[in-house]
Amino acid sequence: MIVVWRVTERCNLACPFCACDRRLQRPRASADPAAVAAFGVVLAAYQRATGDEVLVSWLGGEPLLWSPLRALTERFRALGLRISTTTNGTPLASASVRAHLVDCYDELTVSVDAIGAAHERLRGWPGGYETLRRSVAALVDERRDRGRGPRLRANVVLMRGNLAGFEELCGELADWGVGEITFNQLGGVERPEFFAANRLLPEQADWLRAMIPRLRGELAARGVRLAGGDGYLRRLQASARGERIPVAECGPGRHFLFVDERGMAAPCSFTVDDYGVPLAELASFEALRALPRRFADARRLRRAHPCGDCHATHVFAKFAAMDDDMRCVREDAEDAILAAV
Repeated sequence: MIVVWRVTERCNLACPFCACDRRLQRPRASADPAAVAAFGVVLAAYQRATGDEVLVSWLGGEPLLWSPLRALTERFRALGLRISTTTNGTPLASASVRAHLVDCYDELTVSVDAIGAAHERLRGWPGGYETLRRSVAALVDERRDRGRGPRLRANVVLMRGNLAGFEELCGELADWGVGEITFNQLGGVERPEFFAANRLLPEQADWLRAMIPRLRGELAARGVRLAGGDGYLRRLQASARGERIPVAECGPGRHFLFVDERGMAAPCSFTVDDYGVPLAELASFEALRALPRRFADARRLRRAHPCGDCHATHVFAKFAAMDDDMRCVREDAEDAILAAV
């Protein structure tokens, strides 16, 4: 099971496509550390009882700046849970943070959208690209010297203005020592005012799908895995054309769970308001094991509007490659996804 947990809405950067942009004047919530710790015990009990390995992936905001996270991560590791996070990279300049990542994390995803000043403009981080490059290089060296550490991934948000530089950026990331590259298309839910002028054009999405096999081969020769299966690329094309992809069955809660900063667990980030269950109601591994049936019952009563045009990246195998795309999609969701696409 993969548990993606957004633990804070606070962030120190100013990304115009993100709802956590530091410039936005709005309330910022963070998770209750006690509730996080309690659910960690439930996840560990679930893992022991079912044999289903659990990976907890922290999101934000900027999760590594949330002060309770270090102790919670160490506690989760002691419980036998695997840990991942996605970061904007600003905390990586700290040697203490890097040492903690090497000791406690299985995966680390760093957000990088372009080379040099273009990345800095998108993130509101003057001088940030070079700082990030040095920080990642230091982490790679420390991981090698200590013989352990997280799998290192970079994620790129693709939009109209940076797609042409994606190939060059991938080469740069390979030089940094990144082992895997993933990508998202710009989404329109969080910042619709930015989305309209910056979303991928249909011809750009078509070019991306045609180009990926060649780029994947070039990166593989350098020991770098470029993820994003063909079903995922078709999802990007449909989005660029404004075409809806309904998904009737995704096996909600069976292998993937999203938890927000309020402590609401849902099948994905798009369905929290429709199907969210408070963590207080998931106080035992039996309750967690019963959650897929609970989600399915709720869906039978009323299908959430986002399911009529599914944008959940895990459903479309964001982390798969062309050759293992269908193996990565859960068997209970394959037929519905392929029929919808």
